[in-house]
Amino acid sequence: MTRSKAVNFVLREADKRVVYLSEAYEQVFGDPAAHATEDWPHWLQRVHPDDRRLLGDKLREAEEGQLIEGLQLRVAQSEGRTQWLRLAICRIRDAEGTEYLSGSLRDNTAAREVAINAHKFNTKKNATLEILSHDLAAPLALLQQLTEHLQHETGPVSEEARRVLELMERTCREGVTLIRDFVDNEFMESAAVKMKWERADLGAWLQALMEEYQGSGRHTHLQFSCALPPVPVYVNMDINKFQQVVNNLVSNAIKFTPDGGHIALSLEHHNNQALVRVADNGVGIPAPMQPMLFDKFTPARRPGLRGEKTTGLGMSIIQTIVELHHGRITFESTEGEGSTFTVELPAEMV
Repeated sequence: MTRSKAVNFVLREADKRVVYLSEAYEQVFGDPAAHATEDWPHWLQRVHPDDRRLLGDKLREAEEGQLIEGLQLRVAQSEGRTQWLRLAICRIRDAEGTEYLSGSLRDNTAAREVAINAHKFNTKKNATLEILSHDLAAPLALLQQLTEHLQHETGPVSEEARRVLELMERTCREGVTLIRDFVDNEFMESAAVKMKWERADLGAWLQALMEEYQGSGRHTHLQFSCALPPVPVYVNMDINKFQQVVNNLVSNAIKFTPDGGHIALSLEHHNNQALVRVADNGVGIPAPMQPMLFDKFTPARRPGLRGEKTTGLGMSIIQTIVELHHGRITFESTEGEGSTFTVELPAEMV
């Protein structure tokens, strides 16, 4: 037997007595099956409170005989370790009318730990790509502008000097294009992947993302803040894709916020909706551009304040990803005062 073996069980609801348990119990929980009835209340208390409430809600809502699948339970173990269990369960009734809970538990800890580490790495990678793209592209864009200025302002020069200036201008232009195309392609390829749904603590992931910007040391000319509610907000989402959405919104805020400006990321929970806001006090979006901002290949595209290139595809893809999450994205912007983008997603009750 292995730790991935399913533990099948039948629990009598009236007295919470385990009437059937498969042999895999000891491998998964490290205790003899004979102790299961005694272990049950202690084990349930170690389940994360949010997951315990979710399980209770699902059982109350489910009809008799309806199978509830795919529930992820976090169980506190010794030394601060968390065990992840995948639960399938349903309520049944025998001929005498006695109610039971029948289901299976499977240890999913190893796979979850790999996924969590992969998500953390992906968060760091995405933020680093955006940060580096700005830091690398900005000086090249400036050098390109200076070269173009020299070409127009200088008098007659030798053929060799003219070729050098043209080479400098072309090299800078191609360098900026290469950097931005690389980041754009990373974003678009990620956006095209099939959705991978999971229940996640949205605030925890937003905080991890913002910490990459706050601690990078690459944007000391800007101020970053992150405001989260005191309790977790859970949503069903594709974590990698939604991180792309927030990364792109923060990246755009960086592009259009002058030195000394402020970029704020916040999360609220209101009427069963999770509201993610990215706000800046930058240059804002001109009124004529606003109606076409989410159009594919929109003419509303414009370079950033430090010469950052844009394809105009970003906001169209962002809207698509948000809609795939059964949400919507809106914005408010005043030229010269800044912009606020709000992403609204269905939040799960806990």
